[in-house]
Amino acid sequence: MIQGTGSDVGKSLLVAGLCRIARRRGIRVAPFKPQNMSNNAAACADGGEIGRAQALQARAAGLAPHTDFNPVLLKPASDRRAQIVVHGRVQDAQDAARYMAGRGALMPAVAESFTRLAAAFDLVIVEGAGSPAEINLRAGDIANMGFARRFDVPVILAGDIDRGGVIAALVGTQAVLDPEDAAMIRGFLVNKFRGDPALFDDGLAEIVRRTGWPSLGVIPWIAAASRLPAEDAVVLERGIAGQDAPLTIVAPMLSRIANFDDADPLRLEPGVDFRFVPPGRPLPRNADVVLLLGTKSTLADLAFLRAQGWDTDLLAHVRGGGRVLGLCGGFQMLGRRIRDPDGIDGPAGAADGLGLLDIETVMTPGKQVRPAAGRCALTGAPVQGYEIHAGNTHGPGLARPLLNLDHGPDGAVSADGRIAGSYLHGLFGSDAFRRAWLNRVRPGVAGDLAYEAEVEAALDGVADALEAAVDLDALFAAARTPLLGA
Repeated sequence: MIQGTGSDVGKSLLVAGLCRIARRRGIRVAPFKPQNMSNNAAACADGGEIGRAQALQARAAGLAPHTDFNPVLLKPASDRRAQIVVHGRVQDAQDAARYMAGRGALMPAVAESFTRLAAAFDLVIVEGAGSPAEINLRAGDIANMGFARRFDVPVILAGDIDRGGVIAALVGTQAVLDPEDAAMIRGFLVNKFRGDPALFDDGLAEIVRRTGWPSLGVIPWIAAASRLPAEDAVVLERGIAGQDAPLTIVAPMLSRIANFDDADPLRLEPGVDFRFVPPGRPLPRNADVVLLLGTKSTLADLAFLRAQGWDTDLLAHVRGGGRVLGLCGGFQMLGRRIRDPDGIDGPAGAADGLGLLDIETVMTPGKQVRPAAGRCALTGAPVQGYEIHAGNTHGPGLARPLLNLDHGPDGAVSADGRIAGSYLHGLFGSDAFRRAWLNRVRPGVAGDLAYEAEVEAALDGVADALEAAVDLDALFAAARTPLLGA
């Protein structure tokens, strides 16, 4: 199990890289995260959903996404309330206090998935959540030491030297842990090191001296990681810079933005200057395209968009000849009206949409979760991706779909072709579609990026870096058969 001294220390990436290494060595390996909190989700073939980080880790292991890889997924709908997804299906929506008080009841679901994986694979690499140092959250824990102790799973603790204070973070974690929890830790990793690692030799020695844990390696800053999908919204909080390029695409940073990795292929296109626009800043007037991404709460983020004045910016953008593409919740916002009478997607209510497409959406019980494939209705380019959305959309605008998927038409396109929307996530990962779409916006701007090959190369790059920096023999030797009957 890989745990961390905090959030965003690189646990997800480490697990992905280790899964790829194990696969290279002929080990049947699977990823596992007992509890994840993210609005970036992936669709599984059985109609369930898991965190996208676990889908990437599964890819690194040569596996398709499966709900057992992430049995509990929390999808925040507000600062204090989240949707609870268990074994891929929505079970409930709870405020934070209620969830924390009762989360221990989810351990049987976690145990069910882990038991299946441990029986089916040679190795299961588990990712923790947050940090075990959050000892105020230890009671009822299913994500860190509560899980590790329950199944006697050895732990490797990772610290992030790039944020500073890694010695204190590692030593301090041991200092605050219950001795029996601390005894689960078999060694530590220092992640995201820039420069000559020999300069940290004294620091490593001090961590070893103070904790008694062996060092399993100092991992350099891995450039390949920037080409992989990012799950954690911490990435957005830091901002993602654009680049000078002929075509400018911007995406407003909604408060409950979801599946923002839909934009990753655009970020990697040399001819595209892609950037997120944070709250408090106007949408740039020089943007060629505004991309409205998905959201966990469409009505709430529509209100948030208006509070930032982005609705005014967007309408001015359209009047000036600009283009708009909405995906999932962003597609719903482009319509005339959104209604949620039963509070399916947040507090019950209704609101006028942006009125750029002749559609309306009603939130209804149940959620559409499925992989999907088909062709672009405008260009015939093949597409594949997945759907994860609540709500039924109807209206005359659907007579001009953006896509023709295997299960039927999807999305809508305005009469002049400048406004479009779709429920299909992962759309821009389809190279032929992305190139055709970019060249319709500005002829000749699309490059020769092969996105899926780029992701595979990046996973190999991460694995190569770990191979060079980590004592993998010691790390894999620490693994042992879990106490499945405990």
